Amino acid sequence: MQANIAVGLMETSSIARGIEALDSMCKAAGIKPEVHQAISKGKYIIVISGPVGEVESALAYGIETAGNTVVSQHIIRNIHAGALAALNKKVKAAKIEAVGIVETKEALPALFAADAAAKAAFVHVAEVNTGRGIGGKGYFTVVGEPGAVRTAVTAGVKAIGEDAVVSRIVIPNAHEHIADVI
Repeated sequence: MQANIAVGLMETSSIARGIEALDSMCKAAGIKPEVHQAISKGKYIIVISGPVGEVESALAYGIETAGNTVVSQHIIRNIHAGALAALNKKVKAAKIEAVGIVETKEALPALFAADAAAKAAFVHVAEVNTGRGIGGKGYFTVVGEPGAVRTAVTAGVKAIGEDAVVSRIVIPNAHEHIADVI
């Protein structure tokens, strides 16, 4: 299920340059800042939303402003509603059969990968953590039938590349106590 909005993601290695980039993004186009905050390791993350053209334009201005401090940047042209709903919070699933987790080296590629995972298979996105309290890394968690979870995890990793991944796992028959963890 698509949310019919585009999302721009930018992560910088400088808090000050990140805030300056957010300012230039807001001035450049009609976008809405969804997430903008300092995270571990002195990085700054920005997630903006709006129409595709506005997000593309704003992100270009932000990248130009942030210069060589840009750690990662992505555009999701039609974000999956489940990935957006789970951004920096837990969304409980009705039933947990299999669990897939992808941990990323940087914070924002987790959202990009979660979107690809949700679009690739019928899974529930349980959480997308973009760097909160985990040393500037990111991760996402999906649940569903084992085959669907394997497909989703593979698609998520493929979307960002193996080099961006710390770890990926699939637990085919998750114990009932795992529902309390995710």
